[in-house]
Amino acid sequence: MTSVPTPIPSRTQYVLEEIKRRILTGRLTPGQALVETELAAQFGVSKTPVREALKTLAGTGLVVMSQYKGVTVRMVDADMAREVYDVRLLLEPEALKRAVKRGASLDAARAALTMADGATDTAERSLANREFHRALYLPCGNPLLGRMLDEVRDQAALVSAVAWAASPSWEREAGEHREILRLALDGDADGAARALHAHIASFVRRAFPDARTEEGQE
Repeated sequence: MTSVPTPIPSRTQYVLEEIKRRILTGRLTPGQALVETELAAQFGVSKTPVREALKTLAGTGLVVMSQYKGVTVRMVDADMAREVYDVRLLLEPEALKRAVKRGASLDAARAALTMADGATDTAERSLANREFHRALYLPCGNPLLGRMLDEVRDQAALVSAVAWAASPSWEREAGEHREILRLALDGDADGAARALHAHIASFVRRAFPDARTEEGQE
């Protein structure tokens, strides 16, 4: 019998989403300490929902819990980028190829591009970027594949946030997104997959030149 996940209490969910938003928009920077009492005071809650939120974020790879250093935002380096982007390079193009071949709707991807074009700050652009990529792989027809990519989604967004802070590349990536979606809407599954692979590989190569991915040794 399949077990049903226990819903996260609303206060914990609120704290979780707010801490995540602050990390992915750069308000909380890699290596920064996350003190339960301080966060509880900021959010007007007890330490319990903060503690539970931090445990969940540790599970998704956004924060690190250490017996000696406490809880900190995860550091981003070439090794971390390589690990995350290896997974994306292996799975994301294949998921898009399957979505195109099965004629899945890509309206959500189109909507994400529109949201990105109208974004007025880093937070909106980051959210739009995440939603665009998710809209490409989620309708692949294999829920497990979608969940596997969801598991690295936040870590990929953290890598992107650090890279964008050092060297903004929004316009270039927006152009690549439009080309990927054009190919997908034209029904060119292989072409869209190749364009997505090149997009992901070129980003990590530019942002972290010391990172060598397994897929093609980019």
